[in-house]
Amino acid sequence: MTRFLITSGFLLSAVLLGACSDSANHGDLQAYIERTKARPSGQIEPLPAFQPYQPYAYSAMTLRSPFDPPADEAERRERVSGKQVEPDFNREKEYLEGFSVANLSMVGTLFKQGQLWVLIDDGQGGVHAVKEGNYLGKNHGRIVSASRSQLQLLEIVADGASGWVERPRIIELKEKE
Repeated sequence: MTRFLITSGFLLSAVLLGACSDSANHGDLQAYIERTKARPSGQIEPLPAFQPYQPYAYSAMTLRSPFDPPADEAERRERVSGKQVEPDFNREKEYLEGFSVANLSMVGTLFKQGQLWVLIDDGQGGVHAVKEGNYLGKNHGRIVSASRSQLQLLEIVADGASGWVERPRIIELKEKE
């Protein structure tokens, strides 16, 4: 029985393939091909001419960097700033000076014996109380003023010319979402 089914399947496929190969029905296709071959052939456009690379000559290399202050501004700063700023390297470091200011956040305040204490989250699960005069951050940041909504620091950072400059920074109270 299975032999009969296999043989009849082969015969049926041979008949279907033979029915599809009728070349008389392709006359319109043959005519289209002949018309296309009879048309005159077109011209192929030539390739565009190769133009060699011209390197750009950067002539501003000898000018002052846009990130440097003008020469007269640098001289004025030296004359005006009679105050030489430098961090106290002999001072014992406080715990929060081991953290970057970007990772610290103000989470609250409290009054203790008439003194305002600011609560600082160190980003590692610890909350620490600080007040004016304490230090925090890796850039020798000293707390200069504190209020219920913000903390003002004065950091001492290198100015890039073997000196130091003071930079103010504010940490605002982080609202709970």
